[in-house]
Amino acid sequence: MQIESVVGGSLITADIAFGEGPRWHDGRLWLSDIFAKRVLAVGLDGCVETIATVDGHPSGLGWLPDGTMLVVSMLDRTVMRLDPGGLTVHADLSALCPGNCNDMVVDGRGNAYVGNTGYQYAFRGQHVPVRRATHLVLVRADGSAAAQPGTLMFPNGCAVNGDNSMLVVAQSHGGRLTAYSIADDGTLHDERLFAALPSDSDHPDGICLDAEGAVWMAAPAQRRCVRVLAGGQITHVIDTSPWECIACVLGGDDGRTLFLLLSPSRHDPDAPSFSLGDPPTDARVSRLEAIEVDVPGAGWP
Repeated sequence: MQIESVVGGSLITADIAFGEGPRWHDGRLWLSDIFAKRVLAVGLDGCVETIATVDGHPSGLGWLPDGTMLVVSMLDRTVMRLDPGGLTVHADLSALCPGNCNDMVVDGRGNAYVGNTGYQYAFRGQHVPVRRATHLVLVRADGSAAAQPGTLMFPNGCAVNGDNSMLVVAQSHGGRLTAYSIADDGTLHDERLFAALPSDSDHPDGICLDAEGAVWMAAPAQRRCVRVLAGGQITHVIDTSPWECIACVLGGDDGRTLFLLLSPSRHDPDAPSFSLGDPPTDARVSRLEAIEVDVPGAGWP
């Protein structure tokens, strides 16, 4: 099959410092602006609303079946919930995560699957003498949490299929997408290879699933977003140069709008330096774009 190049993305907003965890919810695109320490909801007209501020840097987002929003606080290694009175702790993962928490997917039953970096992570491109394998953590709807089996190299974006039977996770330092089966109690088992990635797309970040079971995957180091079939075949490539594609999600009224979070290259000498633990930045150097695709999204996110 010939790889199809997709072009023609449109800008929605550039009022973002560094976007992660895009989610389509209630007619808007929600995201974490990590280094501005805020959770945003963005309308298709570009109107940006700050939903919450997270001093420990927000990352993964999701919603419980009752509509309560969950958000990862990276440095605190917690999952927070947005109650009427503000953010409260839903689950403390500090004893379960050897590195800063990062991305998360919440499935249709309210089970949240949270990744962590595996080591003390501060900024993109930092030198790390030893990269350590880690695992996902399951956080149930009642806030109870348990580490899951597996050895993952920097687990990042996660997605769950429509019947809550399979989870796919991007290994940013493993050059692959890994799949797990999900048991009735939400636990993960049967770890297996979903796709080994070629060198031109081997640094996966945020992901989502479509209705044909393919994964749309951000590849920031190569400045692209690609569609990958189970087994590793790439069917579509979106060139996002000069921007790095950090994350993607399918949404819109018919599920066929692919939203892309884009940031300046980590090698750009003019780009601001962002680091976890810094005060919230006022810089706005990243952007949200959208492009129409043929196959709608499915599952979560």
